[in-house]
Parts: sequence; C-alpha cells; structure tokens
Amino acid sequence: MSKKIRKIVLAWILILNFILTPAGINAETTQDIGDTTAQNLVEAPAAVLMEKETGTVIFSRDPDTRRSPASITKIMTLILIFDAIQNGKLHLDDTITTSAYAKSMGGSQVFLEEGETQKAETMIKCIVIASGNDASVAMAEHLAGTEQAFVEQMNKRAAELGMKNTHFTDCCGLTESGDHYTTAYDIALMSRELISKYPEILTYSSVWMEDITHVTRKGSSKFTLTNTNKLLRSYEGCVGLKTGSTSLAKYCLSAVAQRNGITLIASVMAAPDPKTRFRDAAALLNYGFSKCTLYLDEAMGPLKPMKLKKGLKEEVALMYAGKFRYLSTDGTKPDHIEKKKILPASQNAPVKKGQKAGVQEYYQNGKKIGTLDILYAETVERAGYTDWLGRVAQTFLL
Repeated sequence: MSKKIRKIVLAWILILNFILTPAGINAETTQDIGDTTAQNLVEAPAAVLMEKETGTVIFSRDPDTRRSPASITKIMTLILIFDAIQNGKLHLDDTITTSAYAKSMGGSQVFLEEGETQKAETMIKCIVIASGNDASVAMAEHLAGTEQAFVEQMNKRAAELGMKNTHFTDCCGLTESGDHYTTAYDIALMSRELISKYPEILTYSSVWMEDITHVTRKGSSKFTLTNTNKLLRSYEGCVGLKTGSTSLAKYCLSAVAQRNGITLIASVMAAPDPKTRFRDAAALLNYGFSKCTLYLDEAMGPLKPMKLKKGLKEEVALMYAGKFRYLSTDGTKPDHIEKKKILPASQNAPVKKGQKAGVQEYYQNGKKIGTLDILYAETVERAGYTDWLGRVAQTFLL
C-alpha cells in the first residue's frame, strides 16, 4: 500500500471515529462506581451524589472542576449562621437591621428596606426558602460587621472542611467574579456539613411557601416566600436544600432527599436550564436509592467490663462509640454480618472516659466492611500508696 493510500485510509478512520463517538462522554468527564448505565444519568457537566452518614460518593462527573456556584454559596453562609447560634453569638429571636448596602442587592431578594428589622429566624427563612440576597448580606453584616469580614470567615470554614477547590468573594453568590468558585464535590461536602451538624435546617428548606411581614415607614405589608427548589413538590422524600443560577453559573442545585433511613445529597452544576438541573438531581437520587442499602447494627448489647490493673477499681465499664452503620452501594443487601471484638484482657490504670479501649470489627462473607470503636465509659485513676495500704488493711480485717 502506497504512502498516499495509507494517509487517505487513516484520515477516514479519524473522521469515522469522530462521528461515531458520543459527544461529552469520556474518561475525564464521567466517573461512576462501575455501572456503565450511570454514564447517561445526567446532562449537566458536573455532578456528585453523596450519602450523608458515611460521606460515600456514589456517583461523580467532573467533581473537581472549579465553577461559579451562584446562590449555592448561601449553604456556607447558613453554616456560619448556625455556627453562631450554636456558639451563643446569635439567637433566633435576635433583631437584624437591614443596611442600605444589603437593600441594594439585586437578583433574588425579599425586598427588605433600609432600616427594616426582622428576627434572625425570619432572615434564615428568607435565605433558605426564597434565596434572598438582601437577607444574606444583612445577616453577614450583623455577624461580622461587614460582608467582606464575613466572607473571610466563609473561606476559613471552607478550608477547615477540606474544600480544596473553593473560594468565596461574597456571601450570596451574586458576583460574577472568576475568583468566586467551588466544585460539585465541595458543594456536596458543605451540604453534608450543614445537614449533619444542623439538621434543623431541613425544617426550613422543606417549606414550600410561607408569609413574612414587612414593617417599614410605608406601613405593614405581607410578602410570600416561595421555595426555589421545585423538587419539593415533585420528588418523594425531598427535604431541601438550595438552588442557584446566574448567567455565568447557569443552573445549579444541591438536593437532599430521605428514604428508608438513607439521606442522599445530589449536587448539580452548570445545567443548561432549570428543568435539566431538577431532572438530573432526580435521576441521581433515583440511582442512589436503587443502589444503596443501609445496615444498622440494632443488636449491639451491653459490653462486659474490662479488668483493670493498678487502678482504684478492679474493673472499668466499656461503651460503644455510637452505632455502626454500613452503606452498601452496589445494589446488594448487606446480610450475614459477623462481628468480632478486638479487646485486651486487661489494662493498666489510669484510663479516661471516652478513651479508645478497642474495636468491634464487622465482616460480610469474610470481607471486612468496617469497625466501631469501643471506649472506656468512666475515668479510673491509678491507685496510690495509701490506696494500696487501705486495700491490704481491708483484706486483713475481712
């Protein structure tokens, strides 16, 4: 075969390969847990499906590319708000005053007036339900003095959570600055933090409509907050969490749904239109619930005390560090689970309450699927010289 013919054949091979290869599907843009049908789950260029309790990523497509998140930003704003409530720096009935700057926010808003006051809880509802940019800035100023000081706290909190590809420049996502970005994975990560640490957020994010009252110099007026998350009315078990859209970010969503004791988080970024983001999130959630089965150890029972040497007591009580949960993500049911305790026969004092004493290992068909720490349930100090004298005397008297 001549060189000219070989070149022609090669050219046709390249053309046919280009024509027959589906656009947008390649190893770099699509990752899943091994099910090839998962590749066609979503249309959006970036998405992650995560299980809440374990943080297991069930599906991911381009999870670490930095993109504009729009109002998904407010998830971090809400984390800081609830951090402040937990720390006692903010109370739900605290009065929040709207500044001229907060009032000036465009985009999605609840039309707060300069000088208008609302309770902190009302502001939370405005942020979660109606995605109010004005309410977000008002809360940021109340907690940190200025929005930028609050944003610094947002970035610090993101770093603490391990959000390696996230940087915020405002508290509401209205900016179109290229320096304001996050990823599909980081969205799932901060969503998990919010709903795990502050599950009460779901009582707000699951509200479809609620009225608030504006009281200004012009008088009193009702305003209806309508949830931007349409999955609340179309997807069984959906309880939140946050939507976002700008011309730069396109359409984003962090959706949370609960079924059969399992909570899933679906994050979608840069969907081309609102319907696609909701359809993609629903597809991810359906996929996750069809693949996931939760095993919860319901028969843990009491633990025998451990013998203690050189202590004020001869035994120390033990306890489990919570409950053991195992998530199967391959569609198989976790059954025939075997448990094995790894504990020393005795321990030397002193021991402290909450200190690790050993572990309980879990196996399925001979394969280790997880462990649960066993802790000391009390503090027992080391016996001193006078303690030993007392024991000897007591033994002698008896």
